[in-house]
Amino acid sequence: MIGKMLRGLKTGYSLMFGLLCLVALTAVYAQDDDKRVLSPRSDAGKVIFEYSDSLVIDKKQHPDYKLFVGNVRFRRDSMFMYCDSAHLYDQINTLYAFGNVKMEQGDTLFVYGDYLHYDGNTGIARLRDGVRLINRNVTLYTDSLNYNQEENVGYYFEGGKIVDSTNVLTSVYGQYSPDTKMAVFQYDVELTNPKYVLYSDTLEYSTESKIAQILGPSTIVSDSNTIYSDRGWYDTDKDLSMLLDRSIIVSKSQRLTGDTIYYNRNRGFGEVFGNMVMNDSVRRVVMEGQYGYYDEKSEFAFATDSALVIEYSGVDTLFLHADTLKSYNDTLSRVLEAYHGVRFYRNESQGVCDSMVYWVADSLLTMFDNPILWNENYQIFGDTIKIYMNDGTIDWAHIPTNAFASEQKDSLFFNQLSGKELKAFFQNGELKQVDMSGNVETIYYPQERDSTYIGLNSAIGGFLTMFLKDRTLDKMILYPQPKGVLTPVAFIKPDMLFLPRYQWFDYLRPVNKADVFRRVVMWQEDAEAAASHRTMSDADDEEGSF
Repeated sequence: MIGKMLRGLKTGYSLMFGLLCLVALTAVYAQDDDKRVLSPRSDAGKVIFEYSDSLVIDKKQHPDYKLFVGNVRFRRDSMFMYCDSAHLYDQINTLYAFGNVKMEQGDTLFVYGDYLHYDGNTGIARLRDGVRLINRNVTLYTDSLNYNQEENVGYYFEGGKIVDSTNVLTSVYGQYSPDTKMAVFQYDVELTNPKYVLYSDTLEYSTESKIAQILGPSTIVSDSNTIYSDRGWYDTDKDLSMLLDRSIIVSKSQRLTGDTIYYNRNRGFGEVFGNMVMNDSVRRVVMEGQYGYYDEKSEFAFATDSALVIEYSGVDTLFLHADTLKSYNDTLSRVLEAYHGVRFYRNESQGVCDSMVYWVADSLLTMFDNPILWNENYQIFGDTIKIYMNDGTIDWAHIPTNAFASEQKDSLFFNQLSGKELKAFFQNGELKQVDMSGNVETIYYPQERDSTYIGLNSAIGGFLTMFLKDRTLDKMILYPQPKGVLTPVAFIKPDMLFLPRYQWFDYLRPVNKADVFRRVVMWQEDAEAAASHRTMSDADDEEGSF
């Protein structure tokens, strides 16, 4: 009987103990659920334990922390942290997490790693080894990431990579803000796009707009060109950029430089504001201006506002200024067009006109509207002047209509030729022969061997050929049946000194390469005379056509 009573008591005790354990366990889980759902004000900024498979508290071995093992979960405010095992230092509000570390905030931010040191007082998490930060379509990869929960910024400092839907960016140092979607990169920065690679020292990048802010020396390399810039922005999604501080675009043999360059990669179009320089190293031509643009696909170049062309293909460099400059390819040749106020300077020759066209393949420069050409002390002008170049120097010049040539002997005497057509031939930059045809009129001052003037020789004829030697007249042939008069110096009258169409435009002549920018207006009487000559020439052409 006593045995049965003891066995009954034992069974009842076991059953009661089981019920008590069940109640206690239920209370624990209820408490766990309450902690997960509720966030009391007193818990703000504190690392809260939520769950683990086991808990080890050993006051002797590790009196400062609690050890959690298996499916560990913690929370600080809205940030949840998961790992395989963890050390929680309650007194200093610090957590060390090991193995399969995961940080989760809402449904937009996830951070993974193998190790985590989390300071609950500052909200700074230090993750190491195989770290990934995922924010929607942006992923950050590194082995060392510090994440500031308060500022919502993560940064790496031993190399890392950020990948979005458009680009891959790597650097030694980088930081990313999920709130602003802005990333900052420093040291050995590399942005890789399917169309190009951007190398930089310092770069800011928006993963939302896909715009990269260039803040240091940068190079953008593609199949079509290479860009060098220290400051500006590049829209990697639309392939548009604004490049500042004397940026450079190099494509094929062209090099485009400017204070500010607006560049459209899809169109291959660069627009320059301020101090544009476009250098064609193959054709050896430089185009400058305060404003201009260049089309890589068509190779069309435009410049205005202090526009200048420098052509250095030969032994004598050409400096040419005009209000507007254009350069492009036609079917056969590269063409340069200059409009309004054209002035050019070479060591051997200088010229002015209103407009000009230069065909590079033919080395032919054609001057229109009051063209004037100087060589040493010779001046020629007409309705149009065509200059044929050879190795950067004048080979010969052609005035098809209304030609006039002058040579200044001194301040009073000028040798003069007037006719319909003129051809002037040069050798090594010096005038060697002049052919004139059509109603030729001449005034010439022959000289003795000691350079004493003999008199004024005035003659007319149908054709003239003049040969020069050592920059002085050697022989002159006027035919057929020329008519002439030699007037001794003592009997020369003022009204005999000049032919009717004589004009001396020395005040318009560029004196050096910088002087091409000097603005000079033709004197009114000279302009009226030139217009009158053109009108008379047109009338002669019309009369001859009937």
